[in-house]
Amino acid sequence: MNKKVFVFPGQGSQYVGMGADLVQHNSAAAHIFKQADEILGYSLTQLCFEGPAALLNQTRFTQPAVFTTSTAVLAVLKESGVSYEAVAGHSLGEYSALVAADILTFADALKIVQERAHLMEKALSAGQGGMAAIVGLNREAVSEICRQAGAKGAVQPANFNAPGQVVISGEKAGLEEAITLARKAGAKRVIPLPVSGPFHSSLMEEAGQKLALYLKEISFSSPRVPFVANVTGNYVSDPAAIKSLLVKQIQSAVYWEESIKRLNQDGYHTFIEVGPGRVLSGLIKRVIPQAQTYHIEDRTSLQKVVAQLRGTV
Repeated sequence: MNKKVFVFPGQGSQYVGMGADLVQHNSAAAHIFKQADEILGYSLTQLCFEGPAALLNQTRFTQPAVFTTSTAVLAVLKESGVSYEAVAGHSLGEYSALVAADILTFADALKIVQERAHLMEKALSAGQGGMAAIVGLNREAVSEICRQAGAKGAVQPANFNAPGQVVISGEKAGLEEAITLARKAGAKRVIPLPVSGPFHSSLMEEAGQKLALYLKEISFSSPRVPFVANVTGNYVSDPAAIKSLLVKQIQSAVYWEESIKRLNQDGYHTFIEVGPGRVLSGLIKRVIPQAQTYHIEDRTSLQKVVAQLRGTV
């Protein structure tokens, strides 16, 4: 049986105009954005639809924006009758997956995302740390590069995304040294990422501790469908364990490659990327070349994918 997984993108997939097309034509999507504006206390709707990009790209706005857009697309998909048998999300995308699995309500998840974004942005002053994608080296080589570069400043693997693609994260000096070493080692590409801090690294430990305190006040339910966690690359169903892993996720590596392999091994061969962009679809194809991948972010992609899944195309 070919089972379907909804996967949700993280920070970096945002763009001005995301969500606008769906909201104009679908009341379920409009309701999600209206709720977000009320909860956040500012017009996220206007920021997503009109920008400016410089503001949308700031972590404290990016994370609620991507999360809300993805959840709005999810609401439209549910109305369209597209089913899913499991969920996973990349970094921030885990929170959309939590909503899809009925572990959290949209309102509670958005409040956590807002707090998470605030804590992550505050963890280090802008410019003191960052992230970069290393393409063309295996994870062992990247881990050794980080170990060597650590003499200049803290740096470590942050996302094991796909074979030959590892994202590193750390302090500015350590990151720059690792980038230099990666190029010398024959990396095909080294791409500094447009993020404001060294996410998924030990430098986020204080942010994780503060998030743990915040999560104590929020109720989590058992998942309605299987949920795969970033930190383990495996299923987790206990609400207390899910909370604990969300705290670890801020300061630990994302095992996306392991997550996709685990799902594929268990008969999930169709992956539908729900939200802005198509980054995850590309990564999934690198992990499982034979996987069926789709992405849905607007009316055009929605209509196309729904028709394909119903076998009319």
